[in-house]
Amino acid sequence: MTRDDVANFLSALITVYSLIIVAYVISSLIFSFGVRMPYNRVLNAILGFLRDVSEPYLRPFRRIIPQIGPLDISPIVAILVLQIGGAIIVNLVAGS
Repeated sequence: MTRDDVANFLSALITVYSLIIVAYVISSLIFSFGVRMPYNRVLNAILGFLRDVSEPYLRPFRRIIPQIGPLDISPIVAILVLQIGGAIIVNLVAGS
């Protein structure tokens, strides 16, 4: 396994995690408007997975960044930090 393979894997991992955070934010927004099937076990399992994976990373950003009225911008900042920090790490690993 070369350094480029490791860098590509890290890049893919960062992209997938960013997409999971986006899916969590969108699903939270949709379900806050009351659009939800109440006893769907598959949907509850998916929402639980998204929450369990996203919240540990988002929690520190929510403590630091206050909400602007009903708008929570901490996921945007968290994704930006993840993308910028991930790009730096990927470049360091790739050696370029």
